[in-house]
Order: sequence, then structure tokens, then C-alpha cells
Amino acid sequence: MSLLLNVALIGGGYAVGSIATAILVARALGLGDPRQSGSGNPGATNILRIGGKKAALLTLLGDLTKGAIPIVIARLLGLEDWALAAVALATFLGHLYPVFFGFRGGKGVATALGILLALLPVLGLSILGIWILVFAVTRVSSLAALLAAVGAVPIVFAVSAATSMRLLVLVLALLILWRHRGNIRRLLDGSERPFKRR
Repeated sequence: MSLLLNVALIGGGYAVGSIATAILVARALGLGDPRQSGSGNPGATNILRIGGKKAALLTLLGDLTKGAIPIVIARLLGLEDWALAAVALATFLGHLYPVFFGFRGGKGVATALGILLALLPVLGLSILGIWILVFAVTRVSSLAALLAAVGAVPIVFAVSAATSMRLLVLVLALLILWRHRGNIRRLLDGSERPFKRR
């Protein structure tokens, strides 16, 4: 596989990741910029709070899809594991630091899930299961995301022998933890808000 194609796919992954679904959905529905409302995070959880279930679902599906598309294309073109990992990381970084939106992006949970469902389906489904279970018990989205991210690390060692995949998941998990550092502080001091049961 040519170096030029690899570079093009990595750049394309970053560009696709930079499509800030939450911001586009919020604009389309007249909700304003989600970075200036609620928690200030352009992600599905904040969109749910400020715009309701329909807006949140559109955001979630968009973030999942944009995570998966570059991986699917790279796989179809026969990229090797290290190049696949590079495309995945570039896509994720595009979500965190979108070039089209002033490098102010989201926390990456849904995009990471889309990436992993396309890259390592067993791992993706496993961390989705962790998120659903933790959220069902606690109603705290950030805690569910954090435990899913941490849980992904031992799981990837069980489902993949590829060093590139293991390193990728470790980096994704660390970045998710970093982006949730404010949530971690609030979880520790007891001020993190759960979703009310309806």
C-alpha cells in the first residue's frame, strides 16, 4: 500500500472526524452552539439536555457513523494494522480538535465507539455493554463513559494480539479520561448530575 494513500486516508479520517455533529444538529434545530449551553460539550449527552431525545439521537448516530466510515474505507482498501490504527487515531483527534470548528470538539465517547465497532466489533460491543450497564445502574453518563474507556484496555488484550490495536485503544482511553477530567473532579466531590428516571 502506497505511503501517499496512507497519508491521504489519515488526513481524510481527521477531516471526517472534524465534522462536529452536535454543532450541526444544534444549528439545524435552532438550539444555538452547544459549546455555549449546558455543560458546554458538543456531544450527545449535552444535546439531550438542551435539545431533547431527537436531537441527541441524531448527534449520537452522526458521531458513531463518522467514527466508523474512515475505518470501513481503510479496511476495504487493504490498509495494514498500523495504518488502520493511524486512521482511527486521526479520526478521533478530528472529533476532539475539529479543524472546521476552532479546534473545540467533544469528549469522543461515541466517535470512539464507532471506530471500535468498525475496527474490533467484539471490543466495540463489549464497551457498549459496559456503558449501558453502568448507566442503567447509576444514571450518570460520564461514569459510564469512564468505566467503558477503562474497561476497553484489558478487553483489547483479550481480543487482539496486534500491538497497534492495543496501543490505539490505550491512547483512546487515556484521551477520553483526559477530556473527562472535569467530570472526574465532580464525581469525586459528588456534584456530577445524574439523569433523572422518567
